[in-house]
Amino acid sequence: MSDETYPLIASRFRGFLPVVIDVETGGFNANTDALLEVAAVCLTMNDAGIMEIESEHFYNVQPFIGANIEEAALKFTGIDPHNPLRSAVNEHKAMTNILGPIRAAVKRNHCTRAILVGHNATFDLSFINAAVERCKIKRNPFHPFSAFDTASLAGLAYGQTVLAKACEAAEIPFEPAHAHSAIYDCRVTAELFCKIVNRWKDLGGWPD
Repeated sequence: MSDETYPLIASRFRGFLPVVIDVETGGFNANTDALLEVAAVCLTMNDAGIMEIESEHFYNVQPFIGANIEEAALKFTGIDPHNPLRSAVNEHKAMTNILGPIRAAVKRNHCTRAILVGHNATFDLSFINAAVERCKIKRNPFHPFSAFDTASLAGLAYGQTVLAKACEAAEIPFEPAHAHSAIYDCRVTAELFCKIVNRWKDLGGWPD
């Protein structure tokens, strides 16, 4: 395959493939607190250079052995980590199954690696990196410290940094009742990121 036939997304972000991630956790410390939900939304770019959602992946996660879980975090998210209806999988299976499609997307789009997109992205990246280390996964597709933060991007584009308010400003439907679910927050964050990137293109900020 020649360079001219590579997917547009391969050149749009200097060889990095944006992948939206959201996690729900048992606290704020990635090294000690439980990962309870993890979601990923893989993105693509069509022939017109428009960013779009390609696929979604989600797992409820069993707390790792010895994990700390703060009651305040559970009240905030509404998650009962011991509810059998969650059909939670162990952390290793969740991470393996989440990262597999991301690696495939990086390869399919002729990118060098993935870059995490998140709302307050350093939080999500810290939990992904900690889980990868705990599970001894050797091939982490994500850049270890760089990320695209939609809180910052939305502050620039819409003057809003809170996800719900940024979505409102971007005319993206947002249901507060579904917030703090990893897959829901991940999906709307992906829509927000795509809208900002596409709006920048429409304004002439990225040449065709």
